[in-house]
Amino acid sequence: MLSTLRADFRIIFERDPAARNWLEVLFCYPGLQALMFHRIAHGLHSIGLPFIPRLISHIARFLTGIEIHPGATIGQGVFIDHGMGVVIGETAIIGNYALIYQGVTLGGTGKESGKRHPTLGENVVVGAGAKVLGNLLIGNNVRIGAGSVVLRDVPSDCTVVGIPGRIVYRSGVRVAPLEHNNLPDSEAEVIRALVNRIEALEEQINTLQRQQSTDKTPVLVSYVVKNGENFPDDSAPICSLRDKAIQQFLDGAGI
Repeated sequence: MLSTLRADFRIIFERDPAARNWLEVLFCYPGLQALMFHRIAHGLHSIGLPFIPRLISHIARFLTGIEIHPGATIGQGVFIDHGMGVVIGETAIIGNYALIYQGVTLGGTGKESGKRHPTLGENVVVGAGAKVLGNLLIGNNVRIGAGSVVLRDVPSDCTVVGIPGRIVYRSGVRVAPLEHNNLPDSEAEVIRALVNRIEALEEQINTLQRQQSTDKTPVLVSYVVKNGENFPDDSAPICSLRDKAIQQFLDGAGI
């Protein structure tokens, strides 16, 4: 337990630029204090001691604003930053070196028994206010954007944003855990792509209207919009929208 607590202590200096000295971290960081209480409560809970572990977790909640059930399993080097409003359920499992911000809930979805809370892999970042609900498996190196609601499993090395959470792959790009300003906005990308398609279709309609007014003969041409360009399609009676951003957005909804 002492080695785990040392890892919890050291990780704060690595991930929080506001951490200046050990006294400040020890007495003024509720995330560290909540983990210290939890290590004790979890040890007592593991040997089957009744009541006392829950009392310890309740006292920790009163002092820190962080509620961790004694049954939750938390790896070493976990950093709960600020922490107010964090809720971690009884059967939750958090891997080593996870980073959890304020307002996060690792909870269940009903009154089912058994494993009913999420399992987080190593080096997972859960942004402020995010909710991960149910017996889910969140892979290693996953980043969950602030305010996201995750209801399905997420494979390793992915970024999840939105409500419900959608996967946005960042293959080949390494992003530091604290760089939340680099989270992609998949909704904005899809809206921009749709607006571009609408503008392209409007331009085609205007072109056809000008041709009709000039030639005074009815002209009906069908176009297929692909990757920002328009192609005539004699076989298709309607326009079809095909865009990588849109496809990834729709695919991400099925995580």
